Amino acid sequence: MLCLDSFARRIPPFAESEHSLHMLLAAAPNRDITPGLIEGGLTLVLFAGAFIWPRLGSSWCSRIEPVFARLARRKGLSVVVVGLAAFFLRLAILPACPIPLPFAPDDYSFLLAADTFAHGRLANPTPAMWTHLETIHIGMQPTYMSMYFPAQGLLLAASKVVFGHPWFGLLVASALMCAAICWMLQAWLPANWALLGGAGAIVHLALFSYWINTYHAAGSIGALGGALVVGSLPRLMKTVRFRYGLLMAMGIVLVACTRPYEGLLLCIPAAVALGHWVLKGKNRPSPGVLMRRAALPVILMVGAGAWMGYYDYRAFGNPLTLPYSINRATYAMAPYFVWQPPRPEPAYRHPVMRSFYYGELDYYKGIHSWTGFLPSTLGKVYLALGFFAGYAFFPALLMLRRVFLDRRVRYLVLSVCLLAAGMLVQIFLIPHYLAPFTCVLFAIGLQALRHLRVWKPEGKPVGLAIVRLGVTLTILMVGARIYAGPLHLALREWPASNWNFTWYGPDHFGTERVRVEAELSSLPEKQLVIVRYSAKHNPFEEWVYNAADVDNSKIVWAREMGDADNLELMRYYRDRKVWLVQPDLLPAVVTPYPMPGQLAAAAH
Repeated sequence: MLCLDSFARRIPPFAESEHSLHMLLAAAPNRDITPGLIEGGLTLVLFAGAFIWPRLGSSWCSRIEPVFARLARRKGLSVVVVGLAAFFLRLAILPACPIPLPFAPDDYSFLLAADTFAHGRLANPTPAMWTHLETIHIGMQPTYMSMYFPAQGLLLAASKVVFGHPWFGLLVASALMCAAICWMLQAWLPANWALLGGAGAIVHLALFSYWINTYHAAGSIGALGGALVVGSLPRLMKTVRFRYGLLMAMGIVLVACTRPYEGLLLCIPAAVALGHWVLKGKNRPSPGVLMRRAALPVILMVGAGAWMGYYDYRAFGNPLTLPYSINRATYAMAPYFVWQPPRPEPAYRHPVMRSFYYGELDYYKGIHSWTGFLPSTLGKVYLALGFFAGYAFFPALLMLRRVFLDRRVRYLVLSVCLLAAGMLVQIFLIPHYLAPFTCVLFAIGLQALRHLRVWKPEGKPVGLAIVRLGVTLTILMVGARIYAGPLHLALREWPASNWNFTWYGPDHFGTERVRVEAELSSLPEKQLVIVRYSAKHNPFEEWVYNAADVDNSKIVWAREMGDADNLELMRYYRDRKVWLVQPDLLPAVVTPYPMPGQLAAAAH
């Protein structure tokens, strides 16, 4: 059996660490039993069983469903219950699914942003020894800062200040996201299906997905913003109430500060629908009423845009220079869109960074071939379905034709078609790229389940059985995931089947770096840690990350370079104990750094 970790070390990385090899690992031979494998197998069994025993479990389902429906009819209470359930259930499973440790490059990038914001700064000056500190997804010039949009960093910073730990901000955002999805669905679907969608968001997104179990997705914020936009749209056109315009503006700000490209794809259909309503709608408001109701939402959006421009100016030197731009122009060769040519190779100072960005380029070249474009596109579809639906609800795909002809969700279907076109021309796809469309995908999936529920081949209630068994299986899988340890189910760090599908969760990945950091932090003096990688090091397992205030940190992590450069580094940090760390030895080896000859001579 091929060891997955060794396989991961041999294949090239993609655009961001969350890509974590999701295309190539899909083909990796692996016989480990995972929660996803169990769910897929049981889905096939239950799907076949629904044809053989279509009335299986109907007696107890008929007793439970009316209770569920009574709660669903109280729409406001349903939204509150969904939000609180997401919050407290995730807290309840902390013994089995603990607060995650940072371990991916994007984790550390967002945590740097959080540390910077928590210190009251929008960016940090370039460190003196920055060539030793260069790392993935963090810019060093013109400022030392995360390359990402600021919403996730602001959330983590607020949580760090208020709660003492950045993860609790993700927990709050996740609970709000689930509540907002339920609220959005109430505007498009019957109340009982909206509540079912809220419960599905809890299981698929708020408990075990990487959105809550890593620090780098910003998925919950983007999904919250998208739900506010799409949920406000029909309510605003129906009642013209001020609060819906304000909620829509808040949603637009959230998606603009997390996933602006996908947020734009979400907002274009909303803008067209609002424009048509203003010009030709039956209950359109008068111009005076419209101006009064729109004034504050417009001010909010303009103010957010102005702040974003100021942030770009402070962090990147120009109010029109967006996050990503400088970092990608400095280090990356692969572009983000299919029509863009690759950039020339920059002068990489570190082999591990060169390996990372060449991995991106290899993937880009593969997509540009006739033999690579179609498989990669199908892989994107499979990835989205697996993450947002899970195998248990794959049978709903049988009803896609009916959904596409359904007037109730026609607007949502057209929105997803625009999203599909936007994703077709984008090189990379990770599930949180689709975060603004989360509620839309849930609504279409639930409408497919509604059609499936009334499907009666040969007059038998097969569709009803499939839906009920799918819900039951999802509930059972929650228990299987919680007890994955005692059940000896495989929970690995990198494979796509666990990360990008539903049942991902931290098994305290990244423990070696945390162990070394804790041991060095316990020493009385300040420390300088020089990291030496082997020639076969996996670029996704990066150790060189630092706090916002590098020079005043207890530990400075630096890359090993040539003797002259190392000598300069140690002279600058002459007040620190110098260590050599070799992460590719298991466990990682920490030894006093062998001083270069010139420095040793100078010491005498």
